[in-house]
Amino acid sequence: MRAAHTELADGEWHRLHPATPLLRGGIILVAILGFALANFRERLIDWVFGAPELPGDPFEVAYERGQLGWVGLAVIVGLVVGIAGFYLSWRMHTFRVGDEVVEVRSGVLFRTHRRARLDRIQGVAISRPLFARLFGAAKLDISVAGQDAKVQLAYLGSAGADELRRAVLLLASGARAEAKAPTPTAEPRPFDPSEGPAPLPLPAPGAPLPPSPDTGIVNQRVREFLAPELDPDAAPPESVVRIRPGRLIGSWVLSGFTIALLAVAVFFVVMSAQGRLQFFAFLVIPGVLAAIGYYVNRFTKSLRYSIAATPDGVRVGFGLLSTSNDTVPPGRIHAIEVSQPLLWRPAGWWVIRINRAGAAGEGSAQTSTTMLPVGTLDDVRKVLGLLLPGLTGETTRDVVLAGLTARAGEGFTDSPRRAWPLRPLSWRRTGFAVTPDAVLLRSGFVWRRLVVVPWARVQSIRVSQGPIYRMLDLVSVLVHTVSGPVRAEAPAVDRLTGTEAFENWTAAAVAAAASDRSHRWAEGER
Repeated sequence: MRAAHTELADGEWHRLHPATPLLRGGIILVAILGFALANFRERLIDWVFGAPELPGDPFEVAYERGQLGWVGLAVIVGLVVGIAGFYLSWRMHTFRVGDEVVEVRSGVLFRTHRRARLDRIQGVAISRPLFARLFGAAKLDISVAGQDAKVQLAYLGSAGADELRRAVLLLASGARAEAKAPTPTAEPRPFDPSEGPAPLPLPAPGAPLPPSPDTGIVNQRVREFLAPELDPDAAPPESVVRIRPGRLIGSWVLSGFTIALLAVAVFFVVMSAQGRLQFFAFLVIPGVLAAIGYYVNRFTKSLRYSIAATPDGVRVGFGLLSTSNDTVPPGRIHAIEVSQPLLWRPAGWWVIRINRAGAAGEGSAQTSTTMLPVGTLDDVRKVLGLLLPGLTGETTRDVVLAGLTARAGEGFTDSPRRAWPLRPLSWRRTGFAVTPDAVLLRSGFVWRRLVVVPWARVQSIRVSQGPIYRMLDLVSVLVHTVSGPVRAEAPAVDRLTGTEAFENWTAAAVAAAASDRSHRWAEGER
């Protein structure tokens, strides 16, 4: 059994990485000061010296007036105040990890104290921005169910963040390590010169190893930059899915953003041909730069994609220069959506998104809810097997495949023919199927979608019928989950079928929730 306590998870209060003030605000402060000095130079001369008639450099003016000492003193005082403020903020920002909760205290004038229960953790993510990687630092985000309930530790040492994540997930799993009695050590025997040179003495238990000749800050940073996104000690050495750069580029070329960009380009060409481009010229260069920045940002963030199973859940990694990897513990996935845009259909590509508690309001919600940015049908099978192992059975695999590709039937209860006026293209593909572990909802002819909701994660079920549905004797069955990009709905279902499904699904959800133990996936282990 892995040890539950590490140096940062011993129940004591700890501080963040010493470079945290610089990483969180120091660079921004320097940039703001530089911008102000470069753009408001003349106003600063007027305000400080009251002599707008004196041109030239402010330091030259101060030298001519004999005020250079006062200017230097003001600069030094400003630097000291800024450094002291950042240091005090870092000093007052502490955290501790106990057996039940994670606590963070921060603030100088206005103090805050946040607590997150370990058994309510929805995921633990580690991000390493490019500038922070130069200092060997990483950001640890602990997601908890609830709006704006994330606990963030920015920044920790890179190795310390990995160890703390391992300890937090172990505590959240419900497992506890047994106290081990010290192993008796044998008495060393005297050295015999006839056996050859004397062996080097071993370090005492717990003592740091002697430095290796090739170790150093530069070598350590290089190893961190080249290290795989998945920890070999916690996950298989290779991702179960590999996405080549060509597929990523192709998926963006065939995306809705690219189509919108082409439409805007056509608009500008038409305006230029009519001699009206001068009204829109000021938008061209910023728009082109923004589009290039969008593609470069998406490309660098999506490279080195990896996904693998670990003892504590599914770990997903992204990024080339700035990296991030997120561990989703068992039982934290509330809904899964596999979808295929129309332009991706010739290539056979799909995207997988999920609903997670606490992820809907995050700034990085798109990253934390995307499990497969673009993949083939075989990739979809592998990822679904990681996210919901109950879908790996032979019969269930056939139902999942039918939900993705079949046009009608194949284990699904589809909408009746009288639903054609409401869904003229997709009424044959609109339906649902149930398995022992989940309910599957498929829809869409142009944009194919398959939604999977585990029974234990169902929040509630609603059956609704509007005037038009009443005329056609149809109902809509909506399965409520936590907020996210996935909407689980079976529209245009026969009224009797939908009413029966409502009763059966409610009973299945109640029974699954009563027997579910996935939120403490290792409870009872020793």
